[in-house]
Amino acid sequence: MMRDQSLWFWHVAAGVAILLLAGLHMGIMHLDVILGVGNPAGGHPIDWANVVARGKSVAFLLSYVLLLGAALFHGLYGLRNILFELTAARGLRALCNAILILLGLALFILGTWAAVAGRQMALQA
Repeated sequence: MMRDQSLWFWHVAAGVAILLLAGLHMGIMHLDVILGVGNPAGGHPIDWANVVARGKSVAFLLSYVLLLGAALFHGLYGLRNILFELTAARGLRALCNAILILLGLALFILGTWAAVAGRQMALQA
């Protein structure tokens, strides 16, 4: 019971992190004129010079990795709860947990690798 409460707390915390990080992303990418942020090279947020400038930033790298981790945990924990409502078999629940943990870790590693590789490419540009 205590483990479920702890996981639920992290599920909610991940939702709050997603809200904050996605809101920050929306502000930088879509409200750049109003907020005056997100365009270090001037022009449109998706101009190549701005993409490269953001790619060099450690803060953006960290925000991408945090958003990835929060989104994966939030989504996969939600999926786990849906699947657990469909079945009560203990063995099937353990298998489901193992698959979702492995899937989440694999996707997190892949996404983090992509973010770091993108930063390395931006540093070389």
